[in-house]
Amino acid sequence: MFTDITIEELTDRSKERPVVIDVRSPSEYAEATIPGSRNVPIFNDEERAEIGTLYKQVSEQAARDRALEVVSAKLPAFIREIAGISGKKVVFCWRGGMRSRTTATLLSLMNVHVSRLEGGYRAYRQWVVHMLENMTFDPRAVMIHGLTGSGKTALLHRLRQTGYPVIDLEGMAGHRGSVFGEIGMSPSNQKTFDSLLLEDLLRFQQSPYVIMEAESKRIGRIVVPEVLMTKRDEAIHLRIELPLEARVETILEDYRPWEHHEACTAAFRKIASRIHRPIAEEISGSLLDGQYDRAVELLLIHYYDPRYIFTEEQYASSDIQRVQAATVDEAACKVKELLSHKFGGQYAE
Repeated sequence: MFTDITIEELTDRSKERPVVIDVRSPSEYAEATIPGSRNVPIFNDEERAEIGTLYKQVSEQAARDRALEVVSAKLPAFIREIAGISGKKVVFCWRGGMRSRTTATLLSLMNVHVSRLEGGYRAYRQWVVHMLENMTFDPRAVMIHGLTGSGKTALLHRLRQTGYPVIDLEGMAGHRGSVFGEIGMSPSNQKTFDSLLLEDLLRFQQSPYVIMEAESKRIGRIVVPEVLMTKRDEAIHLRIELPLEARVETILEDYRPWEHHEACTAAFRKIASRIHRPIAEEISGSLLDGQYDRAVELLLIHYYDPRYIFTEEQYASSDIQRVQAATVDEAACKVKELLSHKFGGQYAE
């Protein structure tokens, strides 16, 4: 027979993590899951809806009978797929009920050993919320500031690739935090964001510091938990300063407006009324003509830079150290030097 494991056992970082298999439907998996899990659904979306309707409108037994019919037809392929996954395996469904119990039972009968997660995804989500509301995160924050287009995200990626403890909030949110923020990205929901964030918080709990972009409380539709927002008071603040030309180039590389023309023009229309009319008309015309570099330059000078300067006033009492560079690569080198001087050598996870 199969064994049950708890959330605490699954997330124990002192042990090797098993392969986590989500047997819920593809739409449930797409909405939110345990980070790193694989989706091997016992029912597809249509089958789940049909069985759920029978359960509500007919009877529990009618739903079970139909579920047995569906599972019987796909059982060989279903078992082969899970059996083909190497390593220790844990299966889960919404609340540790029929789907994961059926899966674990059938697999055990075929001598495929798995464990079942007690409480399923619902218990996991409750654990994530509890942890984020109650945990103490000890590492000191190094917050990266800079005008729009200063390459803050690219800088974080370069630091992460070389082993530094980076928390990429915009990457987790799937949003860059502005009216143009969703363009070319896939926005996360709060559940997904929280799960990804908690993974990093636990990973870096013993680090002397973590590096992140200075974000507001909201990133698109995502709300950043207080456990991170409270790190601002004691943070080290670095402001990246790149030339205007480099910032324009960075934005063009990130957003690729020629591939998302309609989305860019639609986003601009949302803020056009906040910009001096002749400037707004020139930006609109530049977008229409495909002169994206000119449109970006005008947006930076007349919209984003003034807004950023106003926002940065909240850090007036903080000591913000300027990092002037011609490129993101140069900025990354200077940040590494600053961190080495402050914390005594390059970080190694």
